[in-house]
Amino acid sequence: MKISDFDYHLPEELIAQKPADKRDCSRLLVVHRDTGAVEHRHFFDILDYLKEGDCLVLNDSKVLPARLYGEKEKTGAKVEFLLTRRVNGDIWETMVKPGKRLKPGDSVMFSRSPLLRAEIKDFGPGGTRLAEFQYDGVFMERLEELGSMPLPPYIERASDIDDKERYQTVYCKDEGSVAAPTAGLHFTEELLEEAEKKGVELIYVTLHVGIGTFRPVKCENVEEHTMHFEEYSISDESARDINKAKREGRRIISVGTTSTRTVESAAYFAEGVQAGSVDAVNGQMPDGAVAGDGCWQVRSGEGSTGIFIYPGYEFKIVDSLITNFHLPKSTLLMLISALYDREKILEIYEEAVRERYRFFSYGDAMLIL
Repeated sequence: MKISDFDYHLPEELIAQKPADKRDCSRLLVVHRDTGAVEHRHFFDILDYLKEGDCLVLNDSKVLPARLYGEKEKTGAKVEFLLTRRVNGDIWETMVKPGKRLKPGDSVMFSRSPLLRAEIKDFGPGGTRLAEFQYDGVFMERLEELGSMPLPPYIERASDIDDKERYQTVYCKDEGSVAAPTAGLHFTEELLEEAEKKGVELIYVTLHVGIGTFRPVKCENVEEHTMHFEEYSISDESARDINKAKREGRRIISVGTTSTRTVESAAYFAEGVQAGSVDAVNGQMPDGAVAGDGCWQVRSGEGSTGIFIYPGYEFKIVDSLITNFHLPKSTLLMLISALYDREKILEIYEEAVRERYRFFSYGDAMLIL
């Protein structure tokens, strides 16, 4: 399978530079896999496609205002940091620009009062640096004051105050991402409340989105690509709710590729647990079950995943997907091509271009049923 198999033409003007005026007013392209039919709706219409008993799995990770601008203390040279992950305590892995200016022992000042300063301790993987921060008070408070949202490189503007709200989901909770789980950006609190009133179950998991989500696939052969690793967690309650829904044959609808990668990474085959059964607990075989019987379930807990989902992958947990439109040749486009037919996905993308949908993080959405 070649990377060129996942290419398509996208006019630059269709790359969304700003979010829709209201979250749920973005457009929604609905794909029916059973018939191949395509509908053009708006996101607030999504309730028309949800039914009682459905489970929406949402990633509640919160985006850090991870971009910092400072000056090298010795020279006053302008420096940009992009925090990618906390390594240990006050030491963070960070991308730096311009990279050649910062070596171990150098320090960068972001603010003197209150203090926010970083010293380069070592070189990190992929051209990054390991930086130890010194600060007054609480680090996350300094970051909220001085940092800006790490908008992706295809948004060709500086982030502003509005992005601190709009580049977060309304249900974000656990800080740790350097990119938003963008499929969730379309939901309003009111829309989620209406879904619950309809009998839809909302289940939250956490995957902290890393900078690798923007890194291109460089291998010509897709199978040779190695994914970046990201940290995830699934609570006991969320795992229990997902597993109960799977046993009862209810739909698991994943909100975004990050939620998909989370639950598929935590999937395991529970022997003796049958779909339609209500007596399975932690994959242990219930009384009267026959060895070899079973169904897919998810394990609770924390983990690190580098799962790479591309055509040929058989989904264990996810039945349907809400997602944005993804970059050409990207691993995210490969993931949705695994859920549906690759050629049909590319045809749908061509239709989305003709219909002038808005693409990528601040763009419109797709529902694959």
